[in-house]
Amino acid sequence: MSITSINKKELDLDGIKSRGKDACETFIYDPEKVERRQQEVGQTDGLSQLFKVFADDTRLKIVYALTQEDEMCVCDVATIIGSTNATASHHLRMLRNMGLAEYRKKGKMVFYRLVSNHVHHLMQEALQLKEKK
Repeated sequence: MSITSINKKELDLDGIKSRGKDACETFIYDPEKVERRQQEVGQTDGLSQLFKVFADDTRLKIVYALTQEDEMCVCDVATIIGSTNATASHHLRMLRNMGLAEYRKKGKMVFYRLVSNHVHHLMQEALQLKEKK
């Protein structure tokens, strides 16, 4: 059997009601497709922490600024986001801990850069999606 139908009353969905035309009015699913994807979705474990980094407006501004330059000094980042060096360093350290950025020290200055072009692409895609709204 490739498609399974379950009566919502049998599922006991705790009073969850479909709202509008964007939800199914019945519960029918494809067991083979569901089984394939259930085995794969575990790949996303831990990714929420990465997306939390992007969910902070200040860090997002920092990431954007870093996508526009090869590298930036902590002082430059602090000035851009209107914060202290300590606050900017905290945010940059979070990016570094997530593997998104790396730093180099030159004398008393610390410079950060993004590790991967994937971050650049992600930022560009997000900006394009925003423009379509």
